Amino acid sequence: MGTEPAYFDGLKQARRNPAVKVKVLGKGVAPDQLVRYTCKVGDGYDEIWCVVDTDEYDIPAAVRAARGTRVQLSVSDPCFEYWLILHFQDCHRPARCYDEVLPILRRHVPGYDKTRLTFAQFDAGVERAIERARARDGGGNPATGVWKLALNVLPD
Repeated sequence: MGTEPAYFDGLKQARRNPAVKVKVLGKGVAPDQLVRYTCKVGDGYDEIWCVVDTDEYDIPAAVRAARGTRVQLSVSDPCFEYWLILHFQDCHRPARCYDEVLPILRRHVPGYDKTRLTFAQFDAGVERAIERARARDGGGNPATGVWKLALNVLPD
């Protein structure tokens, strides 16, 4: 299981929110294509989210594809691992890619491997990550919109 699905599946289980369903629909697919596909298969869900990174893809195309649909984008600049860092510390240092973010994350999670994420390592910091990401919302690189999705996964 990839990083994002493992994280959200773990969050769903840890916070006991059975209403959340995590589906992997396009690892390695351009976000605009993912949005279009998600629109086709998203009926029957209250909310539909696509989690995407800026370090590899054309995000403006995904934003255009999502406009006027039910699909909400959760964009991380440069990558999802920036969101994971926010569970442990605030971070304002710009980064262009995963390789620039990884050393910071590994200070908190030695040996971190994106193919073997264990949510328990991040559980205690979810609320702090939400606060930190929310404070940087719209502030440019680095930034992440994952906090909006995480907030929706947390039970009321």
